[in-house]
Amino acid sequence: MLFTSLSAAAPESVPSSSRPRLSWAACDEDHPGIECATFRVPLDYDAPRGPTTQLALARVPASDPAHKVGTLFVNPGGPGGSGVDLVLGGFGVDLEARLLGRFDIVGFDPRGVARSEPFVCFDSSEEAGEYFGRAPSFPYLPEQEDVFFDVYAGLADRCLSRRERIAEHMSTADVARDLDQLRAAVGDAALTYLGFSYGTQIGNTYANLFPQHIRALAIDGVLDPRVWTSGLQIVDDRVATEREFVEFLQQCDAAGSNCALTGPEGAAARFSALEAALLDAALSFDDGSTYTYENLIGDANTALYVPEFWGGPNGFGQLFAQLALAVQGDAAARSAALAVLIDIYSSFASATDGYDNSFDAYNANVCADTEFPSQLGDYSSIGSFAADDSRFGPSWWWGNAACAEWPVNDDRYPGPWTAETSAPVLVVGNYFDGVTSYEGAVASSELLPNSRLLSYAGWGHTAFERSDCVTEVVVDYLLDGALPPEGTVCPANPNPFVPVAPATSEDGSVRSAQRQRPWIGLPRLRR
Repeated sequence: MLFTSLSAAAPESVPSSSRPRLSWAACDEDHPGIECATFRVPLDYDAPRGPTTQLALARVPASDPAHKVGTLFVNPGGPGGSGVDLVLGGFGVDLEARLLGRFDIVGFDPRGVARSEPFVCFDSSEEAGEYFGRAPSFPYLPEQEDVFFDVYAGLADRCLSRRERIAEHMSTADVARDLDQLRAAVGDAALTYLGFSYGTQIGNTYANLFPQHIRALAIDGVLDPRVWTSGLQIVDDRVATEREFVEFLQQCDAAGSNCALTGPEGAAARFSALEAALLDAALSFDDGSTYTYENLIGDANTALYVPEFWGGPNGFGQLFAQLALAVQGDAAARSAALAVLIDIYSSFASATDGYDNSFDAYNANVCADTEFPSQLGDYSSIGSFAADDSRFGPSWWWGNAACAEWPVNDDRYPGPWTAETSAPVLVVGNYFDGVTSYEGAVASSELLPNSRLLSYAGWGHTAFERSDCVTEVVVDYLLDGALPPEGTVCPANPNPFVPVAPATSEDGSVRSAQRQRPWIGLPRLRR
C-alpha cells in the first residue's frame, strides 16, 4: 500500500495560506479508486517545531467535485481502531455515495495505531498469546485475581520498557489536535466529522478544544466524557450491558420457535443453567479446546454489539442453545456449538498484515487519559461492585488493571465539556447499547449547549447504518446541517431473532436474505 508523506507545524505558528496540503496517491490494486497518504504532525504539541510523528490516511474522493462541500473525517472507535481500515473495508465507498458524492471521505489511523507509528508491546501475536496465557481473560473467581493483576499491571513495564517514543504522546487530546491539523491540511475552514464509540470521545474533545472550528460533528454510540476521563466508566458499563442482555433474552422468548434458546422455562432460565454448569466445569470440544465461563461471558458481550447475529441457524441464540445441551452431555450439540462459534467469528475476522497492535494502542490511550487505582485491593473491591447485579461488570472492569502502574499523560484533556460550538453537534444514542450507554449520549447532549440528541429505540452498539431512520437523519445533517426535531426517537428494527423476508430482484427472482456484517459497531475481539 502506497503512502506519501508531508509534515506540518502547529496551526498556531503557520499561516493557513502556507500550510502544506496532503498529497494523495492510489493505495493499491486491491482498493481501486481509494487513495492513501501520510501526514506528519508534532510528536509533542508543547514543542511544535520539534520531532514529528506520522499519521496514515485513506480517502474516497468526492465523485461530484463540482458540488463538493469538503472533507468528512471518520473514526471507528477503539481506542485502537483503524480509520484507514474502515475506509478501505467498504464504509468509505458506501458513505461517499450516501452523501451524494459531495465529500471526500477520509479515515485516519490515530497516533500509535496501526500504520501511524504504531505503539507495540510485543513482537508477535504468539509472544502476546504466551504472555496473556498465564491469566484468564478476566477473574471470575477470587483465586484468579492475584495472577490476573500481576499479568495486567505488569503491562506497564513490559510496554514502556521498549522506549517507544509515541508512548508518552497518545492522549485523546493529542488525537484531537492531530485532527485539527488534518482539517487545515485539506483546506477546510471548519471540521466535518463522524465518530463512533471511542470516536465520540475524540469528537467531544475536539469540540471543546476547537469549538469555533466545527461545521458538522456527529457522534454515535457516545461516551460520557466525564465518566471516561474520571475512571468511572464501569458505572455505565455494568448497567448498560446487563440491560441489553435482558433484552436479548426477552426478544428471544418473544420470537418463539425462531430462537433456539427459548423453551418452556424461558431463555433466561436456560442461560442461567448454562452459566452454572460452566462455573462448575469447563466444556471440552472435540478438537481439544475448552469452553469456560469466561468464554461464555465474552461471547454474550460480543453478541450485544451486533443484533444482526442474534438469530438464524448460526447466530448467538443458536450458539447458547447448543451449549446448554452440550453441558448436559449431548455430543451432537457439542459439535454443533463449535461449528457455530467458528462461523460467527470468521464473519468478524479481518485480514491484518503483520502484528495487530489494537490492544497495545487501546491500553496506551486509555492509560494516558485516565488515572486508575494502583493497588490490587482497590481493583478487587471495585470488581465486587462491578459484579453486583451484572454478570458483565467484572469483564469490563478488570482490564483497567493494565493502567495500575502506567502514568497518565500531562497533555490529556479532563474537561470542562461545555463549550459553545460554532455549529450544532448531533449526538446519537441507542436505548439498548450495551457498550456505550444511552445515558452517555444524554449526558453529552446536555453538556454541549449547542447540540441535539437523536435516539434510537433499538439494540446494538451504534445506530448509523443499523437504523434507516438514524442514517437518514445523520446524512441530512452532514450534508446541510439539518437537525431533527427535539425529542426525535427512531423506532427499533424488528425483532432480531425473526428472519428477514427474502428480497426480490429486478428480474422477479427471489434472493435469499443474508445476514449482513455491519461496517461499524463491531466487537473488539479479545486476544
